Amino acid sequence: MHIPPHDNQNRAIVDVNNPVVPLNYFNIVKLKQGEVFDYHIGGYETCVVPATGTIDVEVAGETYKDIGNRVIDVWDGEPEGVYVPTGAGVRITCRTNNAEVFIAGAKFDHVLKPFAVRAGDLDKIQYGSDETKTHRKIKHILGASYHDRVGRLLVSELYTVGAGGWSGFPSHKHDTDRLPDETRHDETYNFRFKPNYGSGLQMLQREDNKPGEAYHIMDGSTILLDKGYHPCCALPGYEMYYFTILAGLSQRSLKQYFQPTHAEQLKTIPGIMDMVAKFK
Repeated sequence: MHIPPHDNQNRAIVDVNNPVVPLNYFNIVKLKQGEVFDYHIGGYETCVVPATGTIDVEVAGETYKDIGNRVIDVWDGEPEGVYVPTGAGVRITCRTNNAEVFIAGAKFDHVLKPFAVRAGDLDKIQYGSDETKTHRKIKHILGASYHDRVGRLLVSELYTVGAGGWSGFPSHKHDTDRLPDETRHDETYNFRFKPNYGSGLQMLQREDNKPGEAYHIMDGSTILLDKGYHPCCALPGYEMYYFTILAGLSQRSLKQYFQPTHAEQLKTIPGIMDMVAKFK
């Protein structure tokens, strides 16, 4: 499902119990200096990540100051974030002229403890190649290193390296709990392009070797992925970024199932199995 770019007026783009991706929550909050935004979401753990700007985050009696360092866009520095336990009340305060803040969530019943993720805490990986048109970089904000501190939520930022190319290839899916081959993880993307008038394509193939769907994605597009194989690409000459929310049904670790038709391509992409391991 494609949600076109729009002014959501600080209201959830993917609300609780969404009919397409019920395990996910997603909001974009835009603030000016000194403005505050309060939220409280029952049944979902969340992560607050400034796309741009600097914020303070108050949660569960803790205050995490000066979260975020990017000014121009999501390419301007490293991400930071704050993990918010299920059901906790949160206050976000904008400390710079403006801030655009992503709030990512996953359905989870238990209450854990909040913590901040600073730029130096990120788990980063770069893989693929220009030759195979698969060169990309991933910055895990809530990655595998936080398995003992987070319930079901995985949060990452993904970048195409260079201008144009494919991401999420070889095509894979994660829509069915059938370990050890696959896990059910709902997924939500929010895309950005550089320059911002760039665009790309999101494919969604429901079954191997049968026609699927395709969406024209633009700067600010949100994609909801509930079922099927889902590679995406940027037009030649443009860089692509997407903020990624993954929420597991029964476990946090993601087990991807690669599309049989294209599975041989795993052998052609440098470092791809290291990427797969980072989601476990």
